[in-house]
Amino acid sequence: MDNRAGEMGVFVASAEAAGFSAAGRKLGLSPSAVSKLVTRLEDRLGTPLFQRSTRALQLTPEGVLYLERARRILAEIDDTERLISTGAGVVPRGRLRVNSSVAFGEVCLLPRVPEFLALYPQVELDLSLTDTVIDLVDERTDIAIRTGVLRDSPLKARKLMDNPRVIVGSPAYLERHGVPKTPADLARHNCLRFNFPWAPGEWPFRDPASGEPFALPVAGSAYGNSGVVLRYLALDGVGLARLGRYHVGGDIAAGTLTCVLEDFNAADIEPIHAVYVGHAHLAARIRAFVDFLADAIRRDGA
Repeated sequence: MDNRAGEMGVFVASAEAAGFSAAGRKLGLSPSAVSKLVTRLEDRLGTPLFQRSTRALQLTPEGVLYLERARRILAEIDDTERLISTGAGVVPRGRLRVNSSVAFGEVCLLPRVPEFLALYPQVELDLSLTDTVIDLVDERTDIAIRTGVLRDSPLKARKLMDNPRVIVGSPAYLERHGVPKTPADLARHNCLRFNFPWAPGEWPFRDPASGEPFALPVAGSAYGNSGVVLRYLALDGVGLARLGRYHVGGDIAAGTLTCVLEDFNAADIEPIHAVYVGHAHLAARIRAFVDFLADAIRRDGA
């Protein structure tokens, strides 16, 4: 195996100690091992670096030049390893593949992309929005945004936010069909639902008097594969939808959607995490994006 840096280190130690024995004591090597390494270096270079005598080693002119360059190279190696291992001064760069649900991507990621790329111009952001849970390794993805309780896995995770659910409808829909006063009233309403195989056919509630949770089946004329679809249907007055507050918070503030049955809100909260493959030394671009997104959400809210 080529170990030129190691040979350089032995040569520098020998030159500074002016002897193989003293260099060996410093390096934890025998004098013969030091001598063999220096001889191998000289053989490869095709020139002697030391003038050997019984009293001391003296550098040849070639040895003086090599010592100057070797010290510089070894210092560069030390500085580089120190920078990489601490992360200090490392500029995030390279392609960063991020996967997110459509709703989170639309509301929380896309509006922040310009700021992130302005901060880290050497990062190439490759962003995919899908509500399908992907395998990070198979899809060669650096970071995935996951909603809900995380299953046990070797992936690392950083919590970004909590996402409470609310039931919303447009003012026009509520004017036509009335505002539900209790969950039982939903039997007379068009409830928009997700079409995932695992999506429940009921909505959870909590009794405001006893605090006991319960659930009721709901039905409607439309399904969607993402919160984006159901939000647009709700905005268009098609029916009621149960969505994450981060996704419809702006609509509620603008008055284009109205919360209903808040007294019966189940208060179920979905955590949202950024997950990534854990390494002892995390790539600077991954750390930069996760830190940026977590700080931006904490600063601005969803």
